Amino acid sequence: MKKLLTLAIFFFIALQMQAAYMVLPMDEKQKNHLKAYGITYWVIDNGAEAFWLLNYRGGSFAFRHNVIFEKECKTRNVSFEVIPDAAFAKIQREISNPEVNQDVIKLEVAPKIAVYTPEFNARGERLQPWDDAVTLVLAYAEIPYETVYDPEVLDNKLAEYDWLHLHHEDFTGQYGKFYRMYHSYPWYKENVRQMEEMAKRLGHSKVSQMKLDVAKRVKEFVGGGGFMFAMCSATDTYDIALAAEGIDICDYMYDGDGPDPNAQSKLDYSKTFAFKDFKLVKDPFEYEYSQIDNYKGRNVQAKQDYFNLFDFSAKWDPVPTMLTQNHTRTVKGFMGQTTAYRKKYIKSDVLILGENKPVNEVRYIHGTYGKGTWSFYGGHDPEDYRHYVEDPETDLNLHPNSPGYRLILNNVLFPAAKKKKKKT
Repeated sequence: MKKLLTLAIFFFIALQMQAAYMVLPMDEKQKNHLKAYGITYWVIDNGAEAFWLLNYRGGSFAFRHNVIFEKECKTRNVSFEVIPDAAFAKIQREISNPEVNQDVIKLEVAPKIAVYTPEFNARGERLQPWDDAVTLVLAYAEIPYETVYDPEVLDNKLAEYDWLHLHHEDFTGQYGKFYRMYHSYPWYKENVRQMEEMAKRLGHSKVSQMKLDVAKRVKEFVGGGGFMFAMCSATDTYDIALAAEGIDICDYMYDGDGPDPNAQSKLDYSKTFAFKDFKLVKDPFEYEYSQIDNYKGRNVQAKQDYFNLFDFSAKWDPVPTMLTQNHTRTVKGFMGQTTAYRKKYIKSDVLILGENKPVNEVRYIHGTYGKGTWSFYGGHDPEDYRHYVEDPETDLNLHPNSPGYRLILNNVLFPAAKKKKKKT
């Protein structure tokens, strides 16, 4: 009888544990916001369902409790709360109230992630002497990803992935317009040599033509239902390359001959994702591509450099709501080769997610193309205000609660969301 009672108690406790939920709070009570995304990704990647509680305590996550998930949270120093099934049901009921700007999004399938980034040389060193915020935070959050570059993209390998990040890149074929400052540096020379060799190997006479081909393949990837995210110069140079299809905009030091003198008048803005009516910077020695970037004349002190995230209706506009989840609506600004976008050059159908209104600049935008979506985020590193070439990479152990890095991880996770029917 005693054994039966013991078994009954054990069975009852097991049922109680099974009925419990784990909530990862994403407000100020979370010890490590960035790794919380990694835990959630890991949970769904292991076949369990998770829930994204939009606008609830900073965009918290929840999933069924078990001791394995609990142990993983403790290992990664991620704060969690265990609540009974009835308590979680009550949270869901409160969130479902039409008058409450919150929603519950089910996360079902972990997206397969690709990062478009340069290859490494024989010594294992990156061809370009700067890091990338996305690869840093993916590694820190322990979210798995694979790398691709021009050969893989042009071999149609993007079809194997759900989500693509474009590393700090110059899709115009001007090598970042670093010529004036760095053309005599060994890394610059080696990069040019390898890019030219790669272009020839892949059937292009110029690097700019190869990069255009890559940009068009990425556009096809998005159109077919892919999710694309880009930062810094990979945003404006991507659109510039698309607009300049068939037009030579590179000077002789970049491709061996002069640019088309009528290049500006030939730009086709209908081919771009985000930007319109911009003027090119024709000076090959100037570290700028076009008027899109709001860098010239930008009079903002670092201590006052912040941008604000827009608020969206969680129930009616779940995608922009997911992309802007944070424990603060004010995010510290940061610079890059492309820091922010002048609003007048942004297309009317593009969704603005974050802006610095006092200086009339936009930092974070989103849009759709075909069956897929894209997001552009200005700046290089959310926790390094002015990141220079050859600077050491950011140690995210010092910034586990970074609001700026959270925006990157929102983009990584939102493709896992179960698609909801458009409300009418």
